[in-house]
Amino acid sequence: MIDRVADAVSRAVDACRPEVAGADPVVRRSTHADFQSNVSLSLAKRLRVAPGALAAEVASAVEVAGLPIVSVETSGPGFLNLAVSDRAVWQQVALRLADDRLGVAASEHGRRTVIDYSAPNIAKEMHVGHLRTTIIGDSLARVLEFLGADVIRQNHLGDWGTQFGMLIQYLDEHPDARWRRDDLGAQGASAVSALDALYKAARAEFDSDVAFAERSRARVVALQAGDRATLARWSEIVSESEEAFADIYDRLGVLLTADDSVGESFYNPMLVDTIEELVGKGIAVESDGALVVFSEEVDGPGGRPVPLMVRKSDGGYGYDTTDLATIRYRITELGARRLLYVTDSRQALHFRLIFETARRAGWLTDDIDAAHIAYGTVLGPDGKPFKTRAGGTVRLTELLDEAVAKARDVVADKDPALPAAELENIAEQAGIGAVKYADLTTSRVKDYTFDLDRMIAFNGNTSVYLQYAHTRIRSILRRAGEPTATVDVDLPLEPAERALALELDAYGSTIAEVAGTLEPHRLCGYLYDLARDFTAFYDNCPVLTAAEPVRGNRLALCGLTAATLAHGLALLGIAAPERM
Repeated sequence: MIDRVADAVSRAVDACRPEVAGADPVVRRSTHADFQSNVSLSLAKRLRVAPGALAAEVASAVEVAGLPIVSVETSGPGFLNLAVSDRAVWQQVALRLADDRLGVAASEHGRRTVIDYSAPNIAKEMHVGHLRTTIIGDSLARVLEFLGADVIRQNHLGDWGTQFGMLIQYLDEHPDARWRRDDLGAQGASAVSALDALYKAARAEFDSDVAFAERSRARVVALQAGDRATLARWSEIVSESEEAFADIYDRLGVLLTADDSVGESFYNPMLVDTIEELVGKGIAVESDGALVVFSEEVDGPGGRPVPLMVRKSDGGYGYDTTDLATIRYRITELGARRLLYVTDSRQALHFRLIFETARRAGWLTDDIDAAHIAYGTVLGPDGKPFKTRAGGTVRLTELLDEAVAKARDVVADKDPALPAAELENIAEQAGIGAVKYADLTTSRVKDYTFDLDRMIAFNGNTSVYLQYAHTRIRSILRRAGEPTATVDVDLPLEPAERALALELDAYGSTIAEVAGTLEPHRLCGYLYDLARDFTAFYDNCPVLTAAEPVRGNRLALCGLTAATLAHGLALLGIAAPERM
């Protein structure tokens, strides 16, 4: 609807002021009318006329033909308040109900988009630091895929380097160490947890035993040279770790699979060619025995250009080189037209230098979008980065267990008669959803405080509130006998019906906004407003006791609201329970 109103205002502006044809009509929802346009305020200075006079001029040019606009009024310093017909609103409800996509266009159709997110390290446990990249990346992948993008998920695993030589050597010298899933028995212990502990033991021995350190370094050489036995053990470590990661992804409802895992090792054979191309194009140059790319955009201390290290003075490579090989591969081999890297904000300079180098090399062209999707830090109650009471890193599995336990207590208190199996299912959905929503509802560039009591609340801007709203509507529809939705477009609208219907109509533009800004919190805010508008509608407009055809129209609004809430939650990766 907002597109149709904006189009009408644009035509009016073009008709009365052709010198600014094509100007943004600046139309948005308003508490003063169905829609409001600020176009006169935005153009008045440019046209050297008073905003109020220009507003009157545009208002007189807006075509009011009954559909969709029925009235245009000027107000304030130059606003246009526009009302649409009841019939047009009901028609939109009917069209969205009949559409599997809820009226949302596939605006990203065919655009190949690579999204790099999660990226845990092999043989190390996932912790709270992996929470935001995994949740934000998964939601953006869902949104863009729904909009028709050809999404390629990439889990850039840390699976290569000195630490693996150290760990493999330690495992060979301690054959009784229990770290495989099959060896750990039925206690449910994680293989990656066992590997993490063994790595710490290997690190301690490496630091204290010169002979072991030498053997470990030799094992790194063997790994890089492709020694069969060393590679076999390395592959086993990778496989066990990926299984442990998959357990967490499944519990989180994240769509990453083993097929999306492309570790640092995959790009290792590409590093030499990548560097040779940069050298051949005069982009990478020698400096103090190392090979670097000096930035042409970023200066460091003393006004000297910031260097990007592509080969160390000892001949080794770091993640700068790997990331250059990665972006080159994704553009030239995968055919990506959009590259999204979901990592914390501290890596902003790194990606700025990587993108600059890729542009200078000719890999990243004007028709390819590359963006660093930066995010803030998860904080504890003390306002500092979230840690355990002992000051250690919070394991992701423990955090999820705590959230589900808290949700179980809250749900059981609200409905003590719930069967045990149903309680467990609801608690899992509510607890996991609460963690994900708390992350997504905050602007991703901001830090947020991890507060389970607030996250699990049945009121306020929480996933539990949205899930509960969905279950309430589904209960209404079940009591109504799950009727086939029919809409009488000639009925008048009550104010609460109008507010809900126009909010429902804004779903498509909200999804498009998320895709454009890459900020999932905008969808969270929309769903919360939708749930509140439904509550106001239900409080003011009886549904089941209403006479036909009013009852049918109100049930249609209920059905469309339930479908929109469920769909929106799914794009966030959150379950929409039928009962709660």
